[in-house]
Order: sequence, then C-alpha cells, then structure tokens
Amino acid sequence: MKLTSVIKSHEVERDWVLVDAKGKTFGRILTDVAVLLRGKHKPYFTPNVDCGDFVVIINAKDAKFSGAKLEDKEYFRHSGYFGSTKSTKLSDMLENHTEKLYRQAVRGMLPKTNLGKVMLKKLKVYAGEDHPHTAQFNKGAK
Repeated sequence: MKLTSVIKSHEVERDWVLVDAKGKTFGRILTDVAVLLRGKHKPYFTPNVDCGDFVVIINAKDAKFSGAKLEDKEYFRHSGYFGSTKSTKLSDMLENHTEKLYRQAVRGMLPKTNLGKVMLKKLKVYAGEDHPHTAQFNKGAK
C-alpha cells in the first residue's frame, strides 16, 4: 500500500524566482506570485507547511492596469478614531508606495494566519531593474 508522505518544514527546498512585471497585467502577476509564495506548484505541497519559494518582482511600476483603474480605484485606511478615514488613489500608490501596493494585493491571496505572514515575508518588490538579490540567483553558476 502506498502512503502519501507529509513534508516537514526543514525538508523544503526553496528557490529564488525572478518576476519581471514590465508590460504584464497587475492581477495576473499577483496570482502567479501567490501560487509561488504558497508552494502550490510543488508536488509535495502541504497546506500547513510553508513550502513556497522566495519571489523577487522587478519593474513593479511598469505593470499594466485594465480600464480606468489608475484614476478610479482607491485604497482606504482607518486608524479607528472618528473621522480618520483616508483614501489614496491607485496611481499615487503605484508612484509613491509600490512595494506596499503589491504586498497588500498579494496578502489578500494568502492564508489569513501566521503562516500567511511568514509567506509574505518572502516577497521582495522593486520599482526598477536593480535588486540586491543577484547572489541568490547565481548560486548554481561556477
């Protein structure tokens, strides 16, 4: 009889994945990134273990948005005090807080537990081409 083996957290092999957002649709990038962070693309995926890879997104400001989202879509935040609701347009978030925009969007696609917080820490977002993770991608080259 064959039994399904359950992987332990110390047995997981993590890779570094580079995603270039230039010219790609924002939401489609994020769904792929959420799958990579969660580890659902691996054959030994286990829901209660962090099986995901590290993901580096470059050219984050060059992603495409369909329709009139850049002008119309707003993000709201509230401190808990009366009258403290603040809103920010998507175009302003993309220009000034690119990393926060991507993190907030990916966070909604991950589990709402401590495991989801650990998975989100493996996401690195950079507005331009440059990133400090070149050593992780060149580890196999000699």
